[in-house]
Amino acid sequence: MTAPAGTYVPLWVKSNFSFLNGASHPDELVDTTQKLGLGALALTDENGVYGLVRAHVAAKRAGIRVLAGAEVTIADGNRIVLIAENRDGYANLCTLLTSIGRSPRAGKGDRTVTWDEVLARAPGLIALWPGNQPHAQAPLGDLRDAFGDGLYAVIARHLLASDPDTEDRVRSAAAALAIPTVAATEVLYHHRARRDLQDVVTCIRHGVQLSAAGRRIRANAEHDLLAPAKMAARYADDPHSLARTMEIAGRCRFSLAELRYRYPSERLPDGTTSMEHLRQLTIAGAQKRYPGGIPAAVTAQIERELALIGQLDYPGYFLTMFEIAAYCRRQNILCQGRGSAANSAVCYCLGITAVDPVEMHLLFERFLSRERAEPPDIDLDIEHERREQVIQHVYSKYGRDHAAMVANVVRYRSRSALREVGKVLGISPLALDGAARLQSSYNEVKAEISASAPATVAHLNRLASELCDFPRHLSIHPGGFLLGHEPVSTLVPIEDATMPERTVIQWTKDDIDDLGLFKVDLLGLGALTHLHLCIDLIRDHRGENIDLAALPQDDAATYQMIQGADTVGVFQIESRAQMSMLPRLLPARFYDLVVEVALVRPGPITGDMVHPYLRRRAGTEAVEYPHEKLRPILERTLGVPLFQEQVMRIAMVAADYSPGEADELRRDMAAWRPRTRMEAHHDRLISRMQKNGISAEFAERIFNQIRGFGEYGFPESHAASFALIAYATAYLKCHYPVEFTCALLNAQPMGFYSPATIVEDGKRHGVTVRPISIQESAWDCTLEEGAIRMGLRYVKGLSEKVGRDIAAKQPFSSLADFSARAGAGPREMKALAEAGALEPLSAHRRDALWSGLSLVRSAADSARLDPIDDGASFVPLSEFETIAWDLQASQHSTRGHILAPLRATLASQHLPTAREINAMADGRRTRYVGVVICRQRPATASGVMFATLEDETGLVNLVIWQQVLDRYPAIARTTPVLGVSGKIQAGDGVTHIVADKLWEPRLSATAIGSQSRDFR
Repeated sequence: MTAPAGTYVPLWVKSNFSFLNGASHPDELVDTTQKLGLGALALTDENGVYGLVRAHVAAKRAGIRVLAGAEVTIADGNRIVLIAENRDGYANLCTLLTSIGRSPRAGKGDRTVTWDEVLARAPGLIALWPGNQPHAQAPLGDLRDAFGDGLYAVIARHLLASDPDTEDRVRSAAAALAIPTVAATEVLYHHRARRDLQDVVTCIRHGVQLSAAGRRIRANAEHDLLAPAKMAARYADDPHSLARTMEIAGRCRFSLAELRYRYPSERLPDGTTSMEHLRQLTIAGAQKRYPGGIPAAVTAQIERELALIGQLDYPGYFLTMFEIAAYCRRQNILCQGRGSAANSAVCYCLGITAVDPVEMHLLFERFLSRERAEPPDIDLDIEHERREQVIQHVYSKYGRDHAAMVANVVRYRSRSALREVGKVLGISPLALDGAARLQSSYNEVKAEISASAPATVAHLNRLASELCDFPRHLSIHPGGFLLGHEPVSTLVPIEDATMPERTVIQWTKDDIDDLGLFKVDLLGLGALTHLHLCIDLIRDHRGENIDLAALPQDDAATYQMIQGADTVGVFQIESRAQMSMLPRLLPARFYDLVVEVALVRPGPITGDMVHPYLRRRAGTEAVEYPHEKLRPILERTLGVPLFQEQVMRIAMVAADYSPGEADELRRDMAAWRPRTRMEAHHDRLISRMQKNGISAEFAERIFNQIRGFGEYGFPESHAASFALIAYATAYLKCHYPVEFTCALLNAQPMGFYSPATIVEDGKRHGVTVRPISIQESAWDCTLEEGAIRMGLRYVKGLSEKVGRDIAAKQPFSSLADFSARAGAGPREMKALAEAGALEPLSAHRRDALWSGLSLVRSAADSARLDPIDDGASFVPLSEFETIAWDLQASQHSTRGHILAPLRATLASQHLPTAREINAMADGRRTRYVGVVICRQRPATASGVMFATLEDETGLVNLVIWQQVLDRYPAIARTTPVLGVSGKIQAGDGVTHIVADKLWEPRLSATAIGSQSRDFR
């Protein structure tokens, strides 16, 4: 292969995927390389290829090459840069990097390899030895023997940082062993303007302030990508070393595009191919799904899908998903496939998904197409408490060499960036904490710190904003697996995850998608845990066996409850926005729930689809179709496109797009894609629609709808899968409220609401909830005599081991007996007393706290277990104090809402209850005080913040416009008990207070700490 265009190639380039050593994104480095007229660069991040796919994608767009490499850290303190010449060399590089990530040393923070490990992986790799290192000398002779003519000595010049003596030493060592030299500056950012940020990330990495950084930071700003003329001038006395950069680039032929990946085949019955086995399983599953006979349309769909799966050689993937779903059923683990897999009749017949795609008229090409020829994407939702069991089953079945989890890159957001940069600049932690709490944007910092100079604050905001979206550290994707026929470590390095028994690759879900690799998604879903727990409670306490697949599909009572937005704890339709939509949409059948799940999404909102749909559903606007051809596509959604599949069908029917072109359109609509990619479809769509008899006006309207809809739109198949779970949870809430609430409490944390709100909602539905008791409580919440007994799991600071031990030793005759047998230390005793769990054995909570701790101290000091009798007497807690202690010690109170004891005080200030607010007429002015249970500020709301407040009678929805938020930023975002003045906005069964003033209420008792779940 010839060398790329240009006069030199940067061979030692680090991006911000060197994790706090590098101050530019990979695409910034690639784009700058192209703008400088260079034809290639080598990405050589520290000990990994984390950013390589991003650079590869950017390079394809820019028309240049990216060489795959890494800078490897040696145990003796040296470094060496390795670049892949070919596919074998890349496999050796990944294997070497895997030995770093999976070494026992890595768990102790020592991410290094030995020289022997490097030498063993030399074939196919170019090695650059940066000789300007203040460490022991590298074994150059051994390196030369291993790498042969692939070893080069680096002549690095960073002007003021350059050391002539060091360069002479490098040249002498290289000359003695006939090792050629190569020019290579260590590039840490695409432009010198990032030098300040490079200094900051270096300080974050070392945990020091900038003023104390010393030689940890670089001496100058000469670590940017240099223009050819400037690089030539820097190495004017050594043109041969500069020319060798081109020589090396010409030798390095490997590209990520060469990765050829084969999905691992299942172990098959004797003499049966994977495709034959898949067909047998599919037909058998279809016969179970359609016991009255397989409909002709279903048979035709199955045959079409199987033919395409066979042509693309994907049967192994479907067999894997079938095996995992079958394992879950054998283990009594609830699971359900969703996403675009629900468009597949094969997935439905295999029992992977629960939505009939033929009956729902779902578009298979949304899932798989011949033109796209990309791996299908199947998401399998699993009970979140048992997902680890399934993950370990996959590891066991395929082995650690052939299975690893996909990475998730944790990035800096506005709050974390503000805090980290502020520490480096020496700003007080207290000031930073206050400023961070007021940040709302993910990727832009606007801090106001009165104690600091304006110039310092401006510097802080600029640097923190630049740091936003930088990689912070590697985490694990919620459930994505990469499975390989060959060892995964030859495709991408593997590391041991922080979580025990987990291994993770260095690439993310998006990287895997960009390279067209297969990924298995095993995702934890709390709603399935909740459903399973609820079904078990109903069976154990009522003797009824609930079959989710056999629930009555049109239960009037369930839909009446949904229409009234009585949906706390109901999957997908419990958020503030969904609750506001339910009384307007008034779902009355299953497909209405499918629409409901999809309607409250950014796509329909930004595409202006919501209000036209609601008006048409209410009969106040006529249903229109841009063209009669589109009626079959849009009829079920009243002429308004709500789903991704509809957008694709419109392109196929109205503009003669092929299925592959339609999916390309869906991808190009993505909000993060350059707008030019979407605009490229404009002429094609408009001209083809006009050719098919659609007027130019209607064609433009359709295009504008598609453009506004974007990738934020929900797939209909995804919405249908979620609607099944939403209906099941709603049905159980309606007909089994005690079991539903008990199971929901045991499934926490999940959903939108805190345990306190769940308990209050249960009580409003007639559920009796009894307090935590060391005499009756198990670890989990349980049912007794038709009531819920709160479990010991809700005592903050009580471990599960101690809690279960307490439950196993019940009952106790006295506090002394409890202290002697329960194994509770001072911390556990204090937690139990403050939560009220000791009250069955003590007069009241303060006595229990004093006596319990006295017993623990006595047991530690001597064998005497009688409580210390010093005549101490305590005033019992007031009602408010009791509830406040409950909330602080156990996140809930069975004794009442925190505002109930204060109702007289609130009423004297003419402050109404939530029930009274929700009965007020539209336009009325009012004041209200409530406990904030959640805050939200969606990206589609143009800066508006929404909040839900609660008192003992119910919930109140609050709308806070940007100008009001700007006047009361701290109160709006942080106050746990909020006062609001504003105007009632009521209509279609929905009531809000539109705030014009926020305030902290003057109450007769101290307010509780925040229990809200904010900005989720």
